[in-house]
Amino acid sequence: MLYDLSLEIIYDYATPANSGRHALRLLPANLEGEQRLVSGIIRLSPGPTERRDRTDFYGNAVTDVVYRKSHSELRFKLKARIDRTATPAELDISPPLNALGRELAAIQSLGPEEPVHFLASSPRLPQAPAFAVYAEEHLNRSMSTISAVESIGKALHQDMTFDVEATTVDTPALEAFERRHGVCQDYTHIMIACLRSVGIPAGYVSGFLRTIPPEGQPRLEGADAMHAWVRAWCGIEIGWIEYDPTNALRVGQDHIVVARGRDYGDTAPVKGVLRTSGSQTTSHKVDVVPL
Repeated sequence: MLYDLSLEIIYDYATPANSGRHALRLLPANLEGEQRLVSGIIRLSPGPTERRDRTDFYGNAVTDVVYRKSHSELRFKLKARIDRTATPAELDISPPLNALGRELAAIQSLGPEEPVHFLASSPRLPQAPAFAVYAEEHLNRSMSTISAVESIGKALHQDMTFDVEATTVDTPALEAFERRHGVCQDYTHIMIACLRSVGIPAGYVSGFLRTIPPEGQPRLEGADAMHAWVRAWCGIEIGWIEYDPTNALRVGQDHIVVARGRDYGDTAPVKGVLRTSGSQTTSHKVDVVPL
């Protein structure tokens, strides 16, 4: 499926910023057998003093920008065309949950795709007993790893309420979990924490959802902004699968991948520092059009 994607993020500062550094993870990924970036460009207004394009440890495209002149507004614009491949349904040959640890122990590599990086706590996801208790309530150790992933994802979808007013980008996952309200970032962080608590390596995926659903199908939650979902390692034979707990479904052609990492901190669309005082406002627009 071909998509044309556009994104605009606008920052307005009450007091002009006289300098700033930002790392942008906005460009959709090239993923063999999954997704191809046909074309893509990031435009910045005002133009930065310095700009560098690079790839981070996890293979994500990053644009680093530096501003050394005073500015009251920043605009980041993305235009891209993406060819998203349908993911065929696989047979569930993942190991039972009680055997997953043996398969993890057999992996000796420390490459960016290896599950060892996604099993322990990460900067935005410290361990908490509440996640383990919840996860254990919705699985048994003899079920397959894929079944365990889907069981926890469906349970969270049922027990959580999608609420854009309930949390902010900095709300801890445990706080959102206790409230049972949040947005896709919260659903994703909570599910990752639950999976890790029972020994399933899990990571964070940022990206986009198509904004025009196929005829006869409902519009997915989170399509008006950048979206997030879960990546879980399900054994040596299966490898990684992706699951969207906000919408209780396996990820497919409706999802466009931008960045992957341990949690939101590794994949944040815009991250950086600036020198200013006073308040700021942020707005953004997203459009994903199937061709």
